[in-house]
Amino acid sequence: MKNSEREWLETDGLGGFASGTICGRRFRRYHALLLTAVPDEGRRYVLVNGLEVHVQTSAGIAALSSQRYAPNIIHPRGDRLIRNFQSEPWPTWEFLLPGELRVRQEYFIPHGSAAIVLKWTLLDAVHEAVSLSVRPLLSGRDYHSLHQANDQFCFDHTGDGQYLRWTPYPGVPQIVAMSTGSYSRDPLWYHRFYYAMEAERGLDCEEDLASPGVFRFDLHRGAAICVLTGTGPQMLMPFREEESVEQLAGRLEEAERARRTRFACRTHRSADQFLIQSGTRKTIIAGYPWFTDWGRDTFIACRGLCLTTGALDQAGEILRDWSGTVSEGMLPNRFPDGTTTPEYNSVDASLWFIVAVHDYLHAKKQAGRAVSKQELKSLQQAVLTILEGYARGTRFQIQADDDGLLRAGVPGQQLTWMDARVDGWVVTPRIGKPVEIQALWIHALWIGGQFDSRWQSLEARARASFQTRFWNEQQGCLYDVIDVDHQPGNVDGKIRPNQLLAVGGLPQCLLEKPTASSVVERVERDLLTSHGVRTLAPGDPDYHPHYLGDLRARDAAYHQGTVWPWLMGPFVEAWLRVHGNSAENRAEARRRFLQPMLDHLDEAGLGHLSEIADAEPTSTSTGLRQIPRGCPFQAWSLAELLRVLEQC
Repeated sequence: MKNSEREWLETDGLGGFASGTICGRRFRRYHALLLTAVPDEGRRYVLVNGLEVHVQTSAGIAALSSQRYAPNIIHPRGDRLIRNFQSEPWPTWEFLLPGELRVRQEYFIPHGSAAIVLKWTLLDAVHEAVSLSVRPLLSGRDYHSLHQANDQFCFDHTGDGQYLRWTPYPGVPQIVAMSTGSYSRDPLWYHRFYYAMEAERGLDCEEDLASPGVFRFDLHRGAAICVLTGTGPQMLMPFREEESVEQLAGRLEEAERARRTRFACRTHRSADQFLIQSGTRKTIIAGYPWFTDWGRDTFIACRGLCLTTGALDQAGEILRDWSGTVSEGMLPNRFPDGTTTPEYNSVDASLWFIVAVHDYLHAKKQAGRAVSKQELKSLQQAVLTILEGYARGTRFQIQADDDGLLRAGVPGQQLTWMDARVDGWVVTPRIGKPVEIQALWIHALWIGGQFDSRWQSLEARARASFQTRFWNEQQGCLYDVIDVDHQPGNVDGKIRPNQLLAVGGLPQCLLEKPTASSVVERVERDLLTSHGVRTLAPGDPDYHPHYLGDLRARDAAYHQGTVWPWLMGPFVEAWLRVHGNSAENRAEARRRFLQPMLDHLDEAGLGHLSEIADAEPTSTSTGLRQIPRGCPFQAWSLAELLRVLEQC
């Protein structure tokens, strides 16, 4: 990734967002300025994809925008005029125009509104006309789809230049534009925008966008402002009667600037971008730009995004809302796009919920904040219902076995976090008794035993079985799965990072010191990288050094070597537990393991950590480099960094 292709993100707290690149060119189908969530439909729509922006002075016309068209045409080249870019407090560019005139461009989303404020300011005093033209590029499509020229798109608008609206298609949210300029209708289709990242992923990568007209502004008379929003539930921002667009934008800017300065640091503000209100539910977006809210991701991420940052009220609301979705002892794995019906196909989401409840109650106690009887009853009831369902038996043969451990899995289903599946092929089925599921199950029983003593005997049995049955003497670490395919004694000896959760990442270490040390040593030697932990050891026949190719090729590599940054949290905690929690060791852990992660905050998604990275470095023009992949803004990657940073 080139330096100018680093990505910025603005979120609205409702599930919608804006994102793009420093250079201004879109290389994902998800790069957009107005991308809004409609909770009642469980969908997101791209309404405004981008802009064509030009400035005219006596020296001529200069473009501030930059586009890429198929097959490889870049036009115009506004990126060549960028002299400075800052991502804080929001994306801000400074352009140097011919004639040495400087123009500042700012984009920000006011939190709690499905809207974006766009602002251009002339930074130099002039005695001549300086005009700005802004041509919006619209689609009105589902955010996973691409848009093609057609006869059904409606270019017409209602209202005037100060306040107008478009209705691209029936059933799609309307687009409202408020501006300080004038508007003229001039319908055009722009054809064959090219999205390089989609091409790299083996997906459709060309799109046509509609432009209904042009906004024009006189920059020498003041800043050019355009506020874009959508219509529908939770979308339209509060617009005060008799308030000018300048006053509206000024009020929103002042409030948003004040809100962002209240965060303790940049990473805490980044953490807040994942917390959303989706209809009546408070939840966590697993990652931008394409993930929704996933149960497993929510409960892992909640500890770092909420508890570490002090957002205890939000954590409580999230856990209470999710507690109402227990079904047959299971919590949903996710709420898929296009529906509000949850999917129940995860063995560990419910167990991570129990751990998150424990950590939340502990954090409240440490902060000296009382938990109401109603809240405690609600959370305890959810925990006990999960344990009862798992012990009795629920979907996908999830059930406590005679040895106290938890068995799970049926052919054709992916139940653990290693959940890649393509064309019916489950890449890592892990049917039987996966190691991290047992660590979570034992912790869930331990936590449940604090609410109801009847779970204590099952916990003791499971703990004893775990310590005797998972040790792989030949490799000096733990088996990844035992009783594979529900066949007693059948074991999977692949070297994977899941065993870390027996030592770190959870409240207790489940192994004796020598065994725990051997596990950490093996993971450090075979799996650790500067960007996180590999999912499979090099040398294994299934090992994939790079995450590349079409969907099938990438899913084959997803948990077969590919590095996951979130695993650095359990690793660092495990390393400290076996080496000792001295000040010297904490400093060493921060320097060796966490500083490279902190450096990555400015490498791909600005202020964030990526979802994954290649298992092996690639030779680039700047030397060997481990390439980040997947989502550039991933919740549990950042969350686990924040959680272990507090320990170091």
